[in-house]
Amino acid sequence: MENFRIEHDSMGEVKVPADKLWGAQTERSHENFEIGVGIETMPREITKAFGYLKKAAAIANNALKPEKMTDEKLKCISQACDEVISGQLNENFPLVVWQTGSGTQSNMNANEVIANRANQIAGKKLCHPNDDINMSQSSNDTFPTALHISAVSAIEDKLLPAVDTLVKTFAKLEKDNEGIVKSGRTHLQDAVPIQFSQEISGWRTSLERDVEMLESSLPYLKQLALGGTAVGTGLNAPKGFDEKVAAAVSDLTGKKFITAPNKFHALTSKDELVFAHGAVKALAADMMKIANDVRWLASGPRDGLGEIHIPENEPGSSIMPGKVNPTQCEAVTMVAVQVMGNDAAIGFAASQGNFELNVFMPVIAYNFIQSCRLLAESILSFNKNCAVGITANKEKMHDNLHNSLMLVTALNPYIGYENAAKTSHLAYEKNISLKDACVQLGFLTAEKFDEVFHPEEMAGVTKVR
Repeated sequence: MENFRIEHDSMGEVKVPADKLWGAQTERSHENFEIGVGIETMPREITKAFGYLKKAAAIANNALKPEKMTDEKLKCISQACDEVISGQLNENFPLVVWQTGSGTQSNMNANEVIANRANQIAGKKLCHPNDDINMSQSSNDTFPTALHISAVSAIEDKLLPAVDTLVKTFAKLEKDNEGIVKSGRTHLQDAVPIQFSQEISGWRTSLERDVEMLESSLPYLKQLALGGTAVGTGLNAPKGFDEKVAAAVSDLTGKKFITAPNKFHALTSKDELVFAHGAVKALAADMMKIANDVRWLASGPRDGLGEIHIPENEPGSSIMPGKVNPTQCEAVTMVAVQVMGNDAAIGFAASQGNFELNVFMPVIAYNFIQSCRLLAESILSFNKNCAVGITANKEKMHDNLHNSLMLVTALNPYIGYENAAKTSHLAYEKNISLKDACVQLGFLTAEKFDEVFHPEEMAGVTKVR
């Protein structure tokens, strides 16, 4: 028994695996682009988005062209699309990112799979990939539409909930650590005191600001190119199709999408994705900073700062017994580096629109979705396996604080900046306390020094915990 069937397209016949739903054009792409196979397959988020938009297109076409998109076709296509959306047909989407820059082959992959599955459901040859599934559409408007749908879903359904989880953890840590004073640090050097809760509040607020910036990008991503067809003119699409299909996508996804007011812009410019990914990169930059702060503060356990304890999750060395490393922080920082690289790729790709179309869309899709997925998953992992278990080493914080020469700043109002600088230098050179240095230099008596020198008050704490 043969393990393939014969399919055909405008170029002739093609052998297709008998157990797969794709057709001739998908098979040609599968054979012609053996680049990154098994590694860089078109993201499933894009496949799912195609399921939504193809079902929405069928609904709109049924309303506007009922003589062509019959109720029978709509029913079978809708069921097939639901199976695409649920992931049941994922094995029928084999194409890689490295294909045509318009995503035509992925669009045809969706058309062929949905048509063949609809025909199975109907029990007869009812639907054609181009004439029915791709009715009123072009790859040039469907792929950017799938890209926007998947980007919105990645941000709203994955990234924002992950950030919110970590924000709540930091809010709890803030409350738990109020009144604990430690040495501040700037330029990796000792600085004036700060409450540990204040330091954590900086982390929390950074993430909250990132959320605001991500949310500000969503209205632009919620404008869909569908209805522009090949070059933005809407050729072969009925009047009103763009608005009806955007409404249908909104109903199916539960997210408010609208039709792009200018389809010529929607097809050729990817500025909305550059802007949105800029906010994703901002989040990555803040996560890099937070993860670095945490691993610096936890450094040691004896020869580092050692001001916080973090969970010990696994052995850290194959040669040094007992060593434990800040692995969750390291994972976050590696993800941040990847996101920053992705941002460069997206920016370059978005700049390559020529005339009526950008032909770098698959690589934009791949990098954008990867950034959101990696960031969301790394943030949740960091929260679960590190952040929730952060505790303050109060004794080490106290010792470091009172050993800091920058506490001399408290003396500025009493002895002036230059004399305070002399006090600090003498204390450092002779390895003595600030008090001893200040008294030796004759700037204050020991009694007056004790009266005005209160490190915790420098951070706004009047009662030391």
